[in-house]
Order: sequence, then C-alpha cells, then structure tokens
Amino acid sequence: MSRPGESSAERLLRHTAMQRVPSPRLELFQCRDFLPDDLRQELTALIETNRRPSTIADDNGDRYFRTSETCDLDAGEPAVQRLETMLADLSGIEPAYGEPIQGQRYELGQEFKPHTDYFAPEGADFAKFCSVAGQRTWTFMIYLNDVEAGGATRFKVIGKTFQPEAGKLLCWNNRRPDGSVNPNTLHHGMKVRKGLKYVITKWYREKEWGWE
Repeated sequence: MSRPGESSAERLLRHTAMQRVPSPRLELFQCRDFLPDDLRQELTALIETNRRPSTIADDNGDRYFRTSETCDLDAGEPAVQRLETMLADLSGIEPAYGEPIQGQRYELGQEFKPHTDYFAPEGADFAKFCSVAGQRTWTFMIYLNDVEAGGATRFKVIGKTFQPEAGKLLCWNNRRPDGSVNPNTLHHGMKVRKGLKYVITKWYREKEWGWE
C-alpha cells in the first residue's frame, strides 16, 4: 500500500470470499458472509439503542434526500472494537485514518438518494470537513440483516445493484488512481419496501482522523 488511508485490490482480494466487480470505472468489491451472526446482533442492538435522524454534509434543500436514522457507535464497546479489528485486518489501513464507525437504520419507505461519499471539492463545507483529516478514501459498508423487500444499494453509473444480505460487505475506493474524486461511485440506498434495514459504515481518510 503506497499511501496511508488507502487499501488496494491486491490486499482486499487476499480474502478468499472477496469478489471484484468487473468495471474499469471504479474499484468496487463485495464479500458475502463477512460478519458473523453474533456480531451482527450486537451491533444491531447498539444501533437500536442510540439512533438519531441522519444528516448530510452539504444541505441540498431536499428534506427527503436522506431519511434514515444514524448511530455513532462507541469505540469502547467490545463489539465495535471487534469490528474495527476485522476491518483493519481486511483493508490494511491503520485505524488512526478511520472515522468512527456509524450504523444506519432504515424503516419502511426510507432511503438515501443517489450520492457520493466523498466531500465535493466545490461544496460549501468542503474546507470544514476536510481541513483536519483530508478527503475520504475508502468506504466499507456491511448489511446487518436480510431485508424483506427493497433496501438495495444501486451504483447508478455502472448499473450494478446489490441486494441486502446479512453479513455482506461492500467496499469501494472513492477516488481515481490519480487521487481525484471518482463520480462513478454515485450510489443509491434504495427505499425499504418491507421490514427494516440495518447497515454499518466505515469511512477512511487521507490523514489521521484528529477530530474529537
């Protein structure tokens, strides 16, 4: 790995269950059954206990753009520490370059409309969010449960849709090889049509996290 805060296809594919999506437009991977059932249950319980309305970095004026709930997971929780270790082992990224892990909960009809995870360089709050730790590099997202209907994650540009499966991990590089942000990572957390959806999200940065 050439730069801190970054993983690589070579590193990720060391995991025997990891699959790369065949697209030249972005680095995108999936790994089924990454998270065991007991850990999924513990993390789901933490999200249920501490959830709050989700927010977005740059308000686009659409109050229905992101309608899920979010939980900032306590780094001192044993389940969170276990997950951090698993992600570090998988990605090879030093934990100091990661944001605190978040959990999200989606009820019937809730979604996160098409968006990218990086901070738009032209965005009003770009300097605020990137001044300390820099841009986001990699995203690691894990489904904690099977969803009765809906709740898929669709990468619109490449026409690839992932259905929620308990324990399945998705991960992608938010940047191009030259280090610029990659708009091909545009993705949509689609509406839940029946049941509930729980996911875990971990973002990594160019520099050490540094925020309190």
